[in-house]
Amino acid sequence: MASFVDRKKEVARLRAAYESDEAEFVVLYGRRRLGKSELVRQSILDRNDAVYYQATESTAENQLEYFVEAATEAVPSVGNVRRDWEALLEALGREEAVVVIDEFPFLIDADESLPSRLQRVWDTQLEETGMTLVLIGSSISVMEEKVLSGGSPLYGRRTATIDLGPLSVGDAREFFPGYDAETAVETWAIFGGTPYYLRTIDPEQRLAENVRENILSEQGLLYSEPEFLLRTELRQPNTYFSILRALAHGRRTPNEIAGMAGIESASLSTYLQKLRRLRLVERHIPVTESPTSSKRGRYRIAAPLFRFWFRFVYGQQDRLRLLGEDAFEELVAPALADYVSPLFERLCQQTLPQLLDGQYRAVGQWWYKEHELDVLGLSDAGLVAGECKFTESPVGEGVLADLERTTTEVRWSEEPADATTRYALFSRSGFTDDLRATARERTDVSLFELEDVLGATGGR
Repeated sequence: MASFVDRKKEVARLRAAYESDEAEFVVLYGRRRLGKSELVRQSILDRNDAVYYQATESTAENQLEYFVEAATEAVPSVGNVRRDWEALLEALGREEAVVVIDEFPFLIDADESLPSRLQRVWDTQLEETGMTLVLIGSSISVMEEKVLSGGSPLYGRRTATIDLGPLSVGDAREFFPGYDAETAVETWAIFGGTPYYLRTIDPEQRLAENVRENILSEQGLLYSEPEFLLRTELRQPNTYFSILRALAHGRRTPNEIAGMAGIESASLSTYLQKLRRLRLVERHIPVTESPTSSKRGRYRIAAPLFRFWFRFVYGQQDRLRLLGEDAFEELVAPALADYVSPLFERLCQQTLPQLLDGQYRAVGQWWYKEHELDVLGLSDAGLVAGECKFTESPVGEGVLADLERTTTEVRWSEEPADATTRYALFSRSGFTDDLRATARERTDVSLFELEDVLGATGGR
């Protein structure tokens, strides 16, 4: 099983800060379970001047005492310093130490004055040293408001920001290297790129067994994971649960979501805004439109495990209990291709620039009235339109013909005068002989199978 995967750029950025002769103030944040703590621990493995302190929900006095213990272990002279954040950080600055404070929001909860005090000691003492200060946080709202926003005392002090995201599909595949391409895509569509979730996978077991044991079983490590995280982040989560369930069942527009969730459309935007801030939901628009002015936005769950959980677990716990060992085969397997399909489309969108060279201005989905394209790339040469099929049947010429017809409906204000149109077809189950023959004869048609797509993500 993979232990620490990728994050090479992030580790390199942190180590560059540690080696810098200047004072460095790094902010590292992102959703829970993404491996922020492990990333920083890996970056300081070979250092004897690094203070790593993981804050807990405790009193301000206890937190300060625990910090002194961690600091004294790396820099013994700190043990003689007055028990005060400013005095301690000033002493560590004189030693040009690397100071990592993990779960910084817990410190703010206990002492709201801490950002102001950090700002003062940074401006008066630390900025002229070779010290590196790293603040880590999983509460995105607290980190944005208290550390990153213009209203924060710490605003303008940071020298680097690392907004940590999930692992790519290619990197996630290192957790299940023996799975074939189809199973690898299905596994990513369920577990996503969150290291904590991926580590629950036993690569020696079938996907069905991993899902059954980790997600569908009451004893599974991820059985209550989305509920636990939502209750940690939200004061009144029940309405959010209803919204996420609607999204997981294919509702995409505000009216569709509000209708299934049973809430007023007028109040929906407040809930969606909060879910977007937590990086659990994302809004997307037709790729030809402006993100700032388009009113045709759709919503979708950004985190695959949450999408899976709200589709197959939430509200079905009693049924899962009754089905027991048969839960995956009875409940998930019949709907798996339909579930994976939209995530396969996102994967094809992500990999289009690697599969078809070009200077892309944007790549995404496109829709207008009854017309829709799974993939549309806007390039300096013109359009690249794509169709994605995660079905058991090979893709035939009829799909290409439909794609060509739909593409004629696209209107793009910045389309080059001498624009060309190319077509890309992505398939789980290959292509018919007729379509392969057509693709060989035409220079504007490209065919991609699952291994091609995975290879473009860095997968094997």
